[in-house]
Amino acid sequence: MDIIRTPSETRSGKLEPLARLPVFLALDGRRTVVAGGSPAAAWKAELLSAAGARIDVYAETPSGELLQIASDPPRGAIAVNRRGWTAADLKDAAVAIGAFDDDDGAAAFAAAARAAGVLVNVIDKPAFCDFAFGAIVNRSPLVIGISTDGAAPVFAQAIRAKLEALLPTGFADWAAAAARWRAAVKASGLAFSGRRKFWQLFTAHAVQNPGAEPTQDDFDRFIAEVKGLGAAVENGSVTLVGAGPGDPELLTLRAVRALQSADVILFDDLVSRDVLDFARREARKMLVGKTGFGPSCKQEDINALMVSLAKQGKRVVRLKGGDPLIFGRAGEEIEACQGAGLAVEVVPGITAAQGAASRLGIPLTGRGHTRRLQYITGHARDGQLPDDIDWKSLVDPSATTAVYMPARTLEALVTRALAEGLDPATPAAAISRATRPDQQSITATIAALPGRLRAAALPGPLLVMIGGVCAAANVQSAPARRHA
Repeated sequence: MDIIRTPSETRSGKLEPLARLPVFLALDGRRTVVAGGSPAAAWKAELLSAAGARIDVYAETPSGELLQIASDPPRGAIAVNRRGWTAADLKDAAVAIGAFDDDDGAAAFAAAARAAGVLVNVIDKPAFCDFAFGAIVNRSPLVIGISTDGAAPVFAQAIRAKLEALLPTGFADWAAAAARWRAAVKASGLAFSGRRKFWQLFTAHAVQNPGAEPTQDDFDRFIAEVKGLGAAVENGSVTLVGAGPGDPELLTLRAVRALQSADVILFDDLVSRDVLDFARREARKMLVGKTGFGPSCKQEDINALMVSLAKQGKRVVRLKGGDPLIFGRAGEEIEACQGAGLAVEVVPGITAAQGAASRLGIPLTGRGHTRRLQYITGHARDGQLPDDIDWKSLVDPSATTAVYMPARTLEALVTRALAEGLDPATPAAAISRATRPDQQSITATIAALPGRLRAAALPGPLLVMIGGVCAAANVQSAPARRHA
């Protein structure tokens, strides 16, 4: 008898410890202090000016770099005072930056700043710092800060370089357009759900067209599209997302975007918890587990919950292991959404057979000898071997067959396949928890595989592959290593 489970909410994992709290200070028009005239102090003064601060520099011998920046600052004015700093200079400052060669000077400056209630940074002397400057990717008003807590500045710069290459410079224009249009969107008369839809359209267009200049026509088009949806905009949406076989690095970019924009995530037991780390932390995460021969939520309850949440205006992600379109009951869920008049999208995932083949180092097809790949399920609704398997196709030596969820029916399947003419010497492989750190694999002839599996007692989820390609399988007896 099936054990019925009800959907249950899962709390997000506890936030891991932070070496530093990343914050972005609003310094526009605020007074800041820089003590010292070295080139390093000049760079910090330039950075503060770019953020709009008014900078008072105190330096008896300002460097040429500092004087040049002060004569043509990027934004906020820089005043150079040719004298040493005093405690009175720190009054009412937002932040204070010091450049000192000796620890005594650094300690005195830090103590005076803290006594005045001012956050202080002493360049290259973390012991005297209340905050640190990180490497910066500037697409202002889109700004990314990177910190290694002073442990490896060169590493932070390398990461910055990678992000610079990934983020088009045009994102700055779109972020600026968002700032300009925000008030207009609020004044447009759109309800909250309509405004959210506007920003979804805006974001999708900006990501796809980063080099295009945002125009008033774009704004008008987004507004018109939202208004054209009418009452339907009040509804949320459902996205069926393939989580892949386990390794979170196998998620597609579209899957990550869906997880990061979801209000609610309904996920199965087979979904690796590492995948959920990519989700927006504020999203509700609800286990609607379906396990073979174990506690499972009824499909009709999942459908009803999914539709109910979307009708409340929520962005619902239905997260499934592997690919939702392969033995994932996606058809029933799509039909339920369409019947309720809800928008539904499917984001394919890497199915278990592909993940398993990649870890075993085998192709799923082979020119000249393996012409067909087929997926079959190892059990029917009653948990028994399906009675409608095409045995002629399964015993074809030119086919690769991937058998999903065969843990309890493999012996019956092999017995019948051998009786139907499958060569007992056909290579086969079983892989448990494919692509995960605790992956295990076994290879054998198809005739010997059920016995080998009984002895090994591999945990689920389990996949069995049958065909000549399995002869080249690279079995890993140790847990699979995560690839960089």
